[in-house]
Amino acid sequence: MTPDPAEAAPAEAAPVGTAPGVTGERRLHPFTPLRRAWVPIAATLGVVLQQGDKAQQWIADQSAVLRLLALAALVLVFGLYGFLSWWVTYYSVTDTELRIRTGLLFRRTAHIRLDRIQAVDVTRPLLARVAGVAKLRLDVIGTEDKDELAFLSEKEAVALRAELLARAAGFAPDEAVNLGEAPDRELLRVRPRDLVVSLLLSLGVWAALAGGLTAPVVVWWLSSSPWAAVVTLLPLLGAVWAGSAGRFLVEYDWRVAESPDGLRLDHGLLDRAHETVPPGRVQTVRIVEPLLWRRRDWVRVELAVAGSKNDVLVPVASRTAAYAVIARVLPGVDLAALSFSGSPGTGSRWVVPVWWKGYALAVSPDVFAARHGRVCRRTEIVPHAKVQSVRLTQGPWERARGLADVHVDTGANATVTARLRAAVEAAELLRAQAARSHTSRATARPDRWMTKPEAEPETNPETEAEPETGREAGA
Repeated sequence: MTPDPAEAAPAEAAPVGTAPGVTGERRLHPFTPLRRAWVPIAATLGVVLQQGDKAQQWIADQSAVLRLLALAALVLVFGLYGFLSWWVTYYSVTDTELRIRTGLLFRRTAHIRLDRIQAVDVTRPLLARVAGVAKLRLDVIGTEDKDELAFLSEKEAVALRAELLARAAGFAPDEAVNLGEAPDRELLRVRPRDLVVSLLLSLGVWAALAGGLTAPVVVWWLSSSPWAAVVTLLPLLGAVWAGSAGRFLVEYDWRVAESPDGLRLDHGLLDRAHETVPPGRVQTVRIVEPLLWRRRDWVRVELAVAGSKNDVLVPVASRTAAYAVIARVLPGVDLAALSFSGSPGTGSRWVVPVWWKGYALAVSPDVFAARHGRVCRRTEIVPHAKVQSVRLTQGPWERARGLADVHVDTGANATVTARLRAAVEAAELLRAQAARSHTSRATARPDRWMTKPEAEPETNPETEAEPETGREAGA
């Protein structure tokens, strides 16, 4: 008798790191205990090394041997803490949520709904890259801080990310596990040379450097205290580092790619980050044009995404290349066709002398765009569907000059302001913008970045075409 294939098939092996006796629960990578315990261990060893020559005297002194044993015991305790915290931490994925269970004395279970996840990022700090592990970070609607799983093997982190996104899109569990990471198509890559040149042409970096050189000297001369100069110098050096070398390390080899999951951002020299921008949740797009970049027609593109801290889309690129990427975030919006109108010069020059020429406004059927700044020009673009409220304000000086400001509030707790508009125009803009926002929300694209394809009706097998892919972007 031929055995039943289902009975003859061997039982499927449990995933590596699966918790014994707990179906579907898995542990983090064994590297995790070292990550959780290295800070107190390093602090303990630092105390010993700080003593320097006294360590030899301690060894000769019997009473000091007890101190060394106590320090060794502390290292052992901290190491045991790291191991136990890893041992009692599990995670599992169900049809509707990601569960993270942890706690040795006090149990804590986090239930993260898949339909509330708006981005899943994979980051690889330098030491983690050496160890072959990665950190999975999740942006969840309604939370300020990101939930994370640290650490997983790089292969497991990528596979789990793909599974979470697929399940959030409505795929069945078996489909989600076997689907794998969606393919992507590269849209833009920033060359290291262009990044270096852009930093050298940033006035903010040179201003911070000039302040770092002159401010400590002035403080030293006025106070006659070198320590006061050092205290002044340190934060200025930090600002210079963050705006130059630190920014280069973060934005090195910046790559933007399009996939059914959203726009993927890969960047970083030492710490490599793999982030996702779900286009449906982008509230505001900001185009930054520093003064010295305009001759090269370079721009920087920043984003405001509700509940996310991903704020850079393109660190530096030509205007044409940047607009092509923005078109994937704001489909159907032609930025080149926006016609900006400046503030009326009759009263604006008295309210904001000199800088009034930097304010401008453009409204299209799809977006509300406001511009400000002359040295560093910034253009903020808000889709009408993302507008939560519209306000009109007038200060006493503006009211005397017949001017008003129109504020557009978005879901990212941000405000875009069209400054110094004529009062009559501002009142009409307020009314029209409220109506546009209401109608646009009714026809807006969904906030889902990937959707499960609808079942196709049965067709004649002889004429049925071969399907291209199991994923598709959201409408």
